[in-house]
Amino acid sequence: MQSEISILITGDFCPINRVESLALNKKYEAVFNDFQSVFEENDLNVTDMECPLSMSSYRMKKTGPHQYAHPDCINLLSFAKIDLVAMANNHILDLGEEGVEDTLKLCKNSNIETVGIGRNQEEARAYFVKEIKGKKIAILNFSDNEFLSTPQSEVQANPVFPIHNFYDIQQAKSECDFVILVAHAGNEFFHLPSPRTKELYRFFVDVGVDAVIAHHTHCFSGYEVYKEKPIFYGLGNFVYDNPEKKNGDWNEGYVVKLLLTDRVNFEIIPLKQGNETPGVFRLSKIESSAFNEKIENLSQIIADDIRLENEFQAYCKSVENMYDAFIEPYWGKYIHKLKSLGLFPRLLNNRKRLLYLNLIRCDSHRDVLLRMLDKYRK
Repeated sequence: MQSEISILITGDFCPINRVESLALNKKYEAVFNDFQSVFEENDLNVTDMECPLSMSSYRMKKTGPHQYAHPDCINLLSFAKIDLVAMANNHILDLGEEGVEDTLKLCKNSNIETVGIGRNQEEARAYFVKEIKGKKIAILNFSDNEFLSTPQSEVQANPVFPIHNFYDIQQAKSECDFVILVAHAGNEFFHLPSPRTKELYRFFVDVGVDAVIAHHTHCFSGYEVYKEKPIFYGLGNFVYDNPEKKNGDWNEGYVVKLLLTDRVNFEIIPLKQGNETPGVFRLSKIESSAFNEKIENLSQIIADDIRLENEFQAYCKSVENMYDAFIEPYWGKYIHKLKSLGLFPRLLNNRKRLLYLNLIRCDSHRDVLLRMLDKYRK
């Protein structure tokens, strides 16, 4: 009888704010609390390294916040017995090449493996392989193509690019017994995958992936078992302290324990994090019951293509004003406020909006548009 292989995978790990302070004061137990036992006796523990651990003063030119933490926060990963960090995400390059190099050096010195990042495309695409109990396990790591490279260096994270992803999965499958995909992608603060994402992750299963684990959206999603392979569409945050967010979607999540034998079984372990008391905790029975009801409802929606499309349409409608502000020539919180009060006109006519649609939807036009706009990052 084949021995069971246990692989634990978490969502976003970003040791900032109160968690960073606890780490600098060596209060590691206060970060992991009663959740520490979840990491015990697994054959492999994996987390998403959501930010560089570096003192670099460089800041990448980008939209959105820059996330980073003190190098001593590497001790949190060692304390939790993390074996592998997935680094393909939209914040790992926030401090540029130096931030990545510092983080890679820290991981190496702490005997923590890395995947999804590299000093060139070949390194970034390389998958992690480990033999466990006589079986070879491959772990690949992709991310939505959002600030995954810096103009001044070759350092880059591994993007969702189905052509490369296909060949990498096929190669991993030819060499290994199990192939696991860790994907950092999705629409932030939306509890469900888009119909495109569902189709894409199913495609990855079709070409050889045995389990898909996704995170990034800062709220947890449901899952499905497709062709006997589990697809988890969003784990939510794992350790991501934000003093402005308490007792909401940001603070709920789960980890997945994959149990590999002749097939892929799994266990879902829900969590709460970053509330009045910083750190991550297991749920009470009452909290677990509410979590189970919520994830079951999300999974039922995912299983129904029509319901999923309707939910995604509703999400798009809810963020329409924000995206509309993005494409208008003038943008800012004060202008946005004036627009919401009807005191600032829309400056783009319908013809110009149709032009934008064509530039973005057409692959050939988008190729040119991306290269034209990339110069503003330099």
